[in-house]
Amino acid sequence: MTKLTKGDPAPQFELPDQGSNPVNLSDFAGRKLLIYFYPKADTAGCTTQSCAVRDSMPDLTAAGTAAIGISPDPPKAQDKFDQKYELGFPLLADTEHTAAEAYGVWAEKSMYGKKYMGIVRSAFLIDEQGTIQDAWYKVSPGDTVPNVLAALRAP
Repeated sequence: MTKLTKGDPAPQFELPDQGSNPVNLSDFAGRKLLIYFYPKADTAGCTTQSCAVRDSMPDLTAAGTAAIGISPDPPKAQDKFDQKYELGFPLLADTEHTAAEAYGVWAEKSMYGKKYMGIVRSAFLIDEQGTIQDAWYKVSPGDTVPNVLAALRAP
């Protein structure tokens, strides 16, 4: 798993959102972007993380920052998750985990002694030029928003 660090170019992607509309990294050129990767829609940690992003949208918008969530769930599951919690921002379906691999968040995990491949919960702040401003791997669901807001306030 190759990790991205500050100053790296953000990997390009095109993925369908919860309405099956294509979304590209380049759609956000000229503004900052929070990209967070979560393992599975409508699970406890992912709901906590996504609702925190939803609740912080006024602060993110005031800082000129958009937000998108990415998980391996198909668009239909992303749409159901969005509708249930009224998230109101793009949730992208990375069913082939191409973006997850490019961002270094697709890795071997272990639960109850069983190994499997999955998303390492992570978040990235991309600057207006498409460069990684900050990266947080293995981020706690409750730390995503505080980390991003602190980075946006930093000189």
